[in-house]
Amino acid sequence: MIFSTSNIKKSFTTGEVSEEILKGVDLSLAEGEITALVGSSGSGKSTLLTIAAGLQPASGGEIQFDGEEMSAMNQEQIRKIRAQSFGFVFQSAHLVPFLTAEEQLLLMLETAGSPLTKKQRREEAENILGWVGMGHRKTAYPASMSGGEKQRIAIARAIVHQPKLLFADEPTASLDSTKSHEVMELLQKLTKTLNIATLMVTHEEDMLAYADRVITMKDGRLA
Repeated sequence: MIFSTSNIKKSFTTGEVSEEILKGVDLSLAEGEITALVGSSGSGKSTLLTIAAGLQPASGGEIQFDGEEMSAMNQEQIRKIRAQSFGFVFQSAHLVPFLTAEEQLLLMLETAGSPLTKKQRREEAENILGWVGMGHRKTAYPASMSGGEKQRIAIARAIVHQPKLLFADEPTASLDSTKSHEVMELLQKLTKTLNIATLMVTHEEDMLAYADRVITMKDGRLA
């Protein structure tokens, strides 16, 4: 397992009231697998994903990534791991409106501190765009793209720097059924081909067929 959490807890305090969102969660992720996290609203699944991705701290517990103790790291160390080793796909593509498809990926490579030369970065960006079926749209801007095209570009951006973990939060929620299946087929292909560990939060039962494991959360615990 490349990633694991042990007894992860998360509480929020408002005034004198404290609410426990996560109540001791143990989760492991394996390379080459899609793990789907499901549960009703308020079950804690999105909170667990953001803690696992280093986007917010846990109140207690440990997180191990690639043999290192993430929960013992400072914010700069965690930021570096996020930039270099994690990829993110959200419900909305969140593309930069004034950048072309190719430029979206080049920006990601720059953010990740890629050791590639400028020429190599362009070649890699073109290669990944081809992988996701968007090579013909490399000079297109987000305003001219369909929802499915935007999400494909978002996926390409998430994996162009060859991350070890991919976090997908409701990646098909804004798409119709046909586009949803296309996006999930793509995520499945990339997870297997690139040997990525993918953690996906979803409400859509149809998408669970693409997962290697399905984990249900209820009341802050894995059911």
